[in-house]
Amino acid sequence: MLFNFLYPNRAQGMDTNSPSVNGVAYTEAAEILKPDPDPFTGPLQSVAPWNFKILAALMFIITSLSLSENFTVMLVTFRFKQLRQPLNYIIVNLSLADFLMSLIGGTISFLTNAKGYFFLGAWACVLEGFAVTFFGIVGLWSLAVLAFERFFVICRPLGNIRLRGKHAALGLLFVWTFSFIWTIPPVLGWGSYTTSKIGTTCEPNWYSGNPSDHGFIITFFCTCFILPLTVIIISYSKLMRKLRKVSNVHGRLGNARKPDRQVTRMVVVMIVAFMVGWTPYAVFSITVTACPSIHLDPRLAAIPAFFSKTAAVYNPVIYVFMNKQFRKCLIQLFSCSSSAPLDSTVNQTSERAGATGESNTGEMSTISARIPAAAGGAQNQDDETSEGSTFAELPIPENKVCPM
Repeated sequence: MLFNFLYPNRAQGMDTNSPSVNGVAYTEAAEILKPDPDPFTGPLQSVAPWNFKILAALMFIITSLSLSENFTVMLVTFRFKQLRQPLNYIIVNLSLADFLMSLIGGTISFLTNAKGYFFLGAWACVLEGFAVTFFGIVGLWSLAVLAFERFFVICRPLGNIRLRGKHAALGLLFVWTFSFIWTIPPVLGWGSYTTSKIGTTCEPNWYSGNPSDHGFIITFFCTCFILPLTVIIISYSKLMRKLRKVSNVHGRLGNARKPDRQVTRMVVVMIVAFMVGWTPYAVFSITVTACPSIHLDPRLAAIPAFFSKTAAVYNPVIYVFMNKQFRKCLIQLFSCSSSAPLDSTVNQTSERAGATGESNTGEMSTISARIPAAAGGAQNQDDETSEGSTFAELPIPENKVCPM
């Protein structure tokens, strides 16, 4: 009686299944009990349409930023061949993976959220699920290989063996092959790609109760999150320990501790960015796998997946645009006059010989050059230029061509 007195319209709708508000026919009790339609045929009834519009707007912004940023990285690297150094291969590979993930997964996600459901069908769901997972893991392992290569360049665990083009190429081959091995099984039957709880994106089926699928998810979690994260932490820890040791032993040098501080900031930013982008999605996936019957609001369940896609936006900012040498090339690319082709200018000026100051070297090359000097070992300057830099040194004036 109290309920009927406080909510007469609801009571009327529940009892008579008749119009209750402004002549609009609806039955609230029936809507509550009505199951959600197939995600390929209609939107979820439990999620208001404006939620999908917000997600579509967010995906449009994320996809646009990612495509423009990563395309810029590849364009600048293509125009300035001095950037095409072994330690840069994995950075460009990271941009390529993020670009393709946004081009395929971001575009499909924007369209499906704008529509409110996955109207493209099951085949597009498998395509998006595979593409986003595959390119996402390629990008994730690219970060791990980048960390290992920086450790290899700075700490030189194999002595005089330096990072060369063939080593960088092997790293790229490993990244793409390993990522493909662990993302193709759902297409072939071990696991599956299915729509997410909100019904507008596709992902590995974390909700399956099949023990075989559970085995795949746990293996996938270990090989594609725990393992690369371990590589990143160990590589940067050893790198920082090496720099700290050099700084402590040779603290009398005026700039001995500067590399230590630089790398500490760099490592903290990179590890935090990795954790922020991927930990929520990893925790969500393993939680759902362990408790398939857990009830989650579809909007809440969508947050980790959308959050991980933002990594394609801030990866170029952290790993490329924060590098002052790349910024100089970028500024020159969009501001230089068309009086001479870029490549010809580079070829003419790159023939000059001379020493470069710290402002004309990449962070890794500067730090790597200081370590052997501080340790009392003489190194060949040409080797440092061609093999030991994140962005290669170029002994030419800044106002002529990019010094990277």
